[in-house]
Amino acid sequence: MLMNDMASSSAPDKSRSIGTKFGTTIGNRRPDTPASVPASNQYDLSAPSLEDVKANPYFDASLGNATAAPKERRTRELLFHQKGKFIAQAAALRRQAQLEDMKHRIAEQARKAGLAEDRSEQSFIVPEPPDVEWWDESLLVSRQVDGDDGEKVEKFAYPDITALDGSAVKAVVKIDVEDSVITSYVQHPVLLAAPQEKIPVVARGLYLTKKELKKKRRQQRLEILQEKQAKVRLGLEPPEPPKIKKSNLMRVLGEEAVKDPTAVEARVNRDIAERREKHETTNQENKLTAEQRHEKLAKNQEKDKAKGLMMCVFRIDSLAFGKHRYRVDVNAKQLNLTGMTILNPKLNLVIIEGGQWAINKYKKLMLQRIDWTENGFSTQQSSDAPNHNKHEAAAESTWLKPEDEDGRLKDLSENKCVLVWEGEEKQQAFKYWSNKVCETDSEARRALERNKMEYMWARAKDWTG
Repeated sequence: MLMNDMASSSAPDKSRSIGTKFGTTIGNRRPDTPASVPASNQYDLSAPSLEDVKANPYFDASLGNATAAPKERRTRELLFHQKGKFIAQAAALRRQAQLEDMKHRIAEQARKAGLAEDRSEQSFIVPEPPDVEWWDESLLVSRQVDGDDGEKVEKFAYPDITALDGSAVKAVVKIDVEDSVITSYVQHPVLLAAPQEKIPVVARGLYLTKKELKKKRRQQRLEILQEKQAKVRLGLEPPEPPKIKKSNLMRVLGEEAVKDPTAVEARVNRDIAERREKHETTNQENKLTAEQRHEKLAKNQEKDKAKGLMMCVFRIDSLAFGKHRYRVDVNAKQLNLTGMTILNPKLNLVIIEGGQWAINKYKKLMLQRIDWTENGFSTQQSSDAPNHNKHEAAAESTWLKPEDEDGRLKDLSENKCVLVWEGEEKQQAFKYWSNKVCETDSEARRALERNKMEYMWARAKDWTG
């Protein structure tokens, strides 16, 4: 037994854990349970109680969350729609549709009749784009569809080319067919001459000062005198008699003036009268007659028009004062302008065309010289006196009189004339100058349609400048 005890004591105990012999394993050990943090350093993250929230004077129950102030669920009553409610709504919608349809039909009739409509809102309406543009219709194949009235109508539509192959695209688009508008030919447009090339450029002379002009005239007179003296020396012309004046009669006549001064003075007075008469006769012969002046003026006006036709459109609020109508009419005739004056209760339109020089004169008259706020009583004409002016004969209308129905002068303090449009035109639109009284807008449009100027009426009505 002693030996057994010794053997057992000397043998190693395999069940006992063997401790590590490496110092690096100490760093890999798990840390021990940390010590509890003191209560003074811990934060209370729990939400406040409902009593604390309600005790806050700034608490709003409507803004609080559901836990802070739960809202009570209200019971909803079972309500039934009244009898005929939806029938009344449908009837109201039908009446609204009928009213819109009536407005559309009235507007269409007014458009066909040429009546004026309020264009202030329509000018801002942008029309919807068409299904197919007109320049693409010749390239598309039309198809028959049912119209609104049940009849078959042709309609063009753009195909979805991305979903088709090459052969299918050729079937719906007319490109490689015989009647296609696309060909292998190239169209070369006819070359047009530039408008400025039609107007000949006249070279202006050198500008001279007054001193240079005097020197030039003096040299010309000297040349004429020297030429006449040369002809006298050659015997081609008789010498002119001496020009005797009262200031030089003693120096020219000498002894003859001393012998008979009375006869010499009478002779000098007679020569002075003859020279004055000759001078006045020459001036009268060189003066143009009335017909020649008109021909010269017309020739210059035609030259002015040949340089380019200009057009101006004026809008005048009121032409009730006869003096204004007279000046507008007479000055246009004197300047040989063509165009038309439209007299209307709402506005008055003046369209003129002519050369640049005449247009500038008329613009200055309309925009600067005439006082459009002026008004005065109309002159009473005798009943048996004929009235040859057509637009003055129509002045019996109230809106064409300077007085109102009570006989008092109309207030023209707000009356004005504005230039609506100005520009150059290709060809003359009017053959002569005329005046037209139009009681309605349709009459004004018809009067301007003859000269293709009806769009100017709409432009003047929409003018807000």
